[in-house]
Amino acid sequence: MTTRFHSPVPADFASRVQGTLMGGALGDAFGYLVEFDSLTEIRAKFGSALLVDLSQAPGIAHFSDDTQMTLYTLDGLLDVLEWANNGISADINACQWLAYLRWLKTQGIEAAGHAPAQAPRWIDSQSVLHHQRHPGNACVTGLATGEMGTVFRPVNPDSKGCGTVMRSAPYGLLPNVDAETIYKISSDAASLTHGHPSARQSSGAFSWLIHQLVVVGLPLRAAAESTQARAISEPSADPELLARLESSLSLSGAMSTTRSTHDGGLLSGDSLTDALGLGWVAEEALAVALYSVLATEATAGSPVDHFLAAIRLATNHSGDSDSTASIAGNILGAYYGEAALPASWLTLCEAPALIRRLGADFIKLTTGE
Repeated sequence: MTTRFHSPVPADFASRVQGTLMGGALGDAFGYLVEFDSLTEIRAKFGSALLVDLSQAPGIAHFSDDTQMTLYTLDGLLDVLEWANNGISADINACQWLAYLRWLKTQGIEAAGHAPAQAPRWIDSQSVLHHQRHPGNACVTGLATGEMGTVFRPVNPDSKGCGTVMRSAPYGLLPNVDAETIYKISSDAASLTHGHPSARQSSGAFSWLIHQLVVVGLPLRAAAESTQARAISEPSADPELLARLESSLSLSGAMSTTRSTHDGGLLSGDSLTDALGLGWVAEEALAVALYSVLATEATAGSPVDHFLAAIRLATNHSGDSDSTASIAGNILGAYYGEAALPASWLTLCEAPALIRRLGADFIKLTTGE
């Protein structure tokens, strides 16, 4: 990657970058409050209104491994961009692998002895990241092998957990890179830990979606339809991913004509996860998040209203609430920029300055500003 990333980018690029990163962290922190709870347990804790605000957290609202790994994805890209802006080509996937190996160390886990040494970077010294927040099993075991997984030599060949999708928003933020390259970078990076085609293709599709929103500037539904079209065009496209995307778009499309009944109305709680899956695997997490964003757009009075409605919908169910809410937050931040972020939530979330610092570094390296 030898291109110098200083040509024009969208005027609101900085806001959309920060919105994507912080929106994901806020959604993650909100969903992490109930990640392992059934809907019945959520109702028992928070009442019939369910979980509605980050202020219901008992203390600091911690983000999970989803945000940790997203930030390490971003730092891997920063490493590549630093080399590129010095006129030196770097292997993108190798840099990502080294970044994730450094994340593994923050979890107190050492990779196998033959894994390459990783030079420390600024992010590694941030103590807030040195906590185990229920990291995904495939992410840990895949990295701990010390082997660099690839499409042709996968680690965890049967794993399609959502650990690929939830960490992949930063790839879609790269400007001056065509969408096909974004898709390939993201799907290749998924292979570092997950070998199932759905994990790779779901990751590529999610990064494609973010790119269509941030860099191309498409409206939400148009970006979602573009993502579906790209997924369909993939050789040996995963049928489960295609089915989940089709359901997500068709069910949310009904919201434009009726909003009152389950029959074409808003799916929520376990009716949502019954239709689209619990979100523990990649294609389900993407589908639940995408539905939550699309289905709440028509009734949103403002970007913040839309954010709150979508994140609540993506969280209050019996599935993988932090991942589905984190992905939904990424999407909304990519679409609206920082205008989507509830001001009160920013005061409650963990380490916002850290996230903004990494976002600012990315913006500077990609725009020179």
